[in-house]
Amino acid sequence: MTITAEMVKQLREKTGAGMMDCKKALSESAGDFEKAIEILRKKGLAAAEKKAGRQTSEGLIGSYIHMDKIGVLVEVNCETDFVARTDDFRQFVKDIAMHIAAANPTYLDRESVPQEVIQKEKEIYREQIKNKPEHVIERIVEGKLEKFYAEHCLLEQVFIKDPEQKKKIKDILTEMIAKLGENIRIKRFVRFQLGEEKT
Repeated sequence: MTITAEMVKQLREKTGAGMMDCKKALSESAGDFEKAIEILRKKGLAAAEKKAGRQTSEGLIGSYIHMDKIGVLVEVNCETDFVARTDDFRQFVKDIAMHIAAANPTYLDRESVPQEVIQKEKEIYREQIKNKPEHVIERIVEGKLEKFYAEHCLLEQVFIKDPEQKKKIKDILTEMIAKLGENIRIKRFVRFQLGEEKT
C-alpha cells in the first residue's frame, strides 16, 4: 500500500500528530485510517504517561464569564512558558474554564473527594438498597460511586464539547500532553454563580 502525502496530511489534520508519526502509523496500519488513529492515540498515551512526573511551574490562569451570571477561574500548569503561550494551550485552558461553567464540578479528581463525603455517599446508597444480598449491594454501591465521580469530579466528567460525548476531561488532557509534548496539569479552579452561597 502506497502512503501518499495527502493521506499523511489528512491524518495530521485529524490528530495533530507530527508528520513522521503520521507516516509511520499509516505504514503500520497498511493505510487503514482508523487503525492509524488508534496507533497514534496509544503512542500519545504512552508518551503522556512518561511525562506525568515532570515539574509543571509555568502555565496560565484562564477565565470564563457566562452571561454575567457565572464566572470561572482555572489554573492550568505546563513545563515551559513557550508552551503556555501557544494557541493550543490557551484554547485548552479556555475550553476547561467553559466546561467548568457548564458542568459545575465540585472536585478536581476522585483523589480530592474527602473520605467523609465518600463514606456518606456509600451509607446513602446502602440505605437505598438494603434489602438486596450483600455481594450485590457492594457491586451496586461501587457502581453508584463511579457515577458520583463522573458527575462531581472535573477530570471524570465527559467533556461538554466532545461531539460523541465519550471523552472525559482526563482524556482531553492526555491528548493535549501528547500533542504539546509537555506535562500539563489542571491544578485548581473556582466557579462563582450569581446569588449562590458557597458552602
